[in-house]
Amino acid sequence: MLRYFVADLHLDSKRPDIIRAFVHFLNEKAAHGNELYLLGDIFEAWIGDDAAPDFLQPVYDALTCVSQSGVKIYFQHGNRDFLVGQAFMDRIGAELMPECQVIESAHGKTLLLHGDQLCLDDVDYQAFRKQVRNPEWQAAILSKSVPERLELARQLRQASQEQTAQKAVDITDVSPAAVSQTLEQEAAPLMIHGHTHRPKIHTEQSKTGGVRIVLGDWDTHGWYLEQDQKGSRLYAFKLPDGPAELQDYLAAPD
Repeated sequence: MLRYFVADLHLDSKRPDIIRAFVHFLNEKAAHGNELYLLGDIFEAWIGDDAAPDFLQPVYDALTCVSQSGVKIYFQHGNRDFLVGQAFMDRIGAELMPECQVIESAHGKTLLLHGDQLCLDDVDYQAFRKQVRNPEWQAAILSKSVPERLELARQLRQASQEQTAQKAVDITDVSPAAVSQTLEQEAAPLMIHGHTHRPKIHTEQSKTGGVRIVLGDWDTHGWYLEQDQKGSRLYAFKLPDGPAELQDYLAAPD
């Protein structure tokens, strides 16, 4: 079983280099695996399946080709793309996962999550997260016109950027207590998440032990996790200006 995991690409029209790199990754890596896991914030903003931006058509096509080749694709909501729905999953041949998903591997249970639910010290963000994950709130937003939703997304992004700039670094990271509690609750030796943009492999000090792998955000480099019978490996590659071979290097474990 060969699996790939990515998160925090924040695909946006302002970063065509990331779009090209992701399509390249899908064609050259993901297409040769068995499963692909998209662990949230794949899109910078998603205002509804009925308003999927046209500039991402190469991504939709590549994801569809990957799924049609027999690779199973799984999608988990992030704090930027929580409005991704079943219509888009049907479009690309993917499956929605709950916000906390346990899968089995050769190494035991693996716990998958976007990661924002672990940032308990950021009280303001947790209140926001509770609001936008509410099905009634989402239904009300989706009932608005596309221009109204676009303006709301712009306002939310601006507010998020301003608030994050004012917060201490440790506030926006995961809570160690939340990590330990979650690992113990699920009895999982391995946790994989994104969100914090702090890629690293951590050895956790929970009662049951465990390893926590944080996926990196795609900016100057792209990041992905590769998992097979031999273990899990976190890779980064420099974003190419155009189609190019992926130049991988292994991220050193903690």
